[in-house]
Amino acid sequence: MACRLKGRIALITGASRGIGAAVARRFAIEGAHPILTARTVGGLEEVDDEIQAMGGNATLIPVDLTEMNQIDQMGGAIHERFGRLDILVGNAATLGILSPVAHVTPAVWEKTIALNTTVNYRLIRSFDPLLRRSNAGRAIFVTSGAAKRSFPYWGPYSVGKAALEALVRTYAGEVAKTPVCANLIDPGIVRTALRAEAFPGEDPMTLATPEDVTEPFVMLAEPGCQENGSLVHAQ
Repeated sequence: MACRLKGRIALITGASRGIGAAVARRFAIEGAHPILTARTVGGLEEVDDEIQAMGGNATLIPVDLTEMNQIDQMGGAIHERFGRLDILVGNAATLGILSPVAHVTPAVWEKTIALNTTVNYRLIRSFDPLLRRSNAGRAIFVTSGAAKRSFPYWGPYSVGKAALEALVRTYAGEVAKTPVCANLIDPGIVRTALRAEAFPGEDPMTLATPEDVTEPFVMLAEPGCQENGSLVHAQ
């Protein structure tokens, strides 16, 4: 195994598939101990099996992040077991619905904003104290080009990601004089379930794989990385 993240404790949301699973595997290869969160227990167990097959080990926390109190419970459990958090990766997201803004129901709007933005605020709120207990806390959040382009019919997703970018940049400014750094990654066009949902007629074999975009996550997670408040493009 490599050692760029040796001994680091890393929480990754949406880790049962796609980019989250790929980042978890890559972090394990680099020597980190991944804490994997997602709603799908079977998916988490598959990723855990893959990490064990590579000689690593992980902690699994099945959780519905939109049940916000569960995020606080995770914070308490991680504090009790590890005493700190070195890396936080806010990856979990939902497309919501592709629809004219005027046709989006309040329930869909609120669910999309909740997972794409509010959950990440709650992650920061719960894990900031643990990141500050690390010698080099690193918070990394996954955004999208839709945050700036504001495509027609992508309202809930675009607004959620734009708000996420503002949130992370605000947090980065607040931790600028601490050992914590907070950054954003735009993975670009990647072969994921969310991409397939948005573009069902697209040939997925023409797209980058989740494994292709893991390097920027490792770079921003390294203790020696001093980037803060940056948006890094993976492609």
